[in-house]
Amino acid sequence: MPNALHPATLLLVHAGATWTMVGVIWVMQLVHYPLFAQVGPETYASYQTLHMQRITWIVGPVMLVELGAAGLLAAGYVAAVPSLYAWTGAGLLALIWISTGLVQAPLHSMLTSGFDAPTHTWLVRSNWLRTIAWTLRGILALWMLTFLFRTP
Repeated sequence: MPNALHPATLLLVHAGATWTMVGVIWVMQLVHYPLFAQVGPETYASYQTLHMQRITWIVGPVMLVELGAAGLLAAGYVAAVPSLYAWTGAGLLALIWISTGLVQAPLHSMLTSGFDAPTHTWLVRSNWLRTIAWTLRGILALWMLTFLFRTP
């Protein structure tokens, strides 16, 4: 039975989702997260709650598409991509998801009670792990695209 999804389509979807997240994470890291400190204390708790609700609508679907595409690549769906690259990308994505679930999400939840400078500082600093990991994934996703154009 032929694949329902063309390998080139999968690689393009994968790269598109990954690079969307690369853009989002850099904006969060350099602009949005640092500006949390500028929100007044009287509105900060509701600001943080709304941030969490609204950003989920943007990153949630993209992260799920990226996860699915990375899973298919790791499963060997695109034979032209060496498994080392696919599994490296999957490992970076696992690191991102673990960091999100165990570090960033709890810090965001703590900030829904109000601004706390040490918690905010830890959020900004710890987010560098995701920023670097997503950037590496983006470079790797572009590299994987090159395998479409290689001749055997």
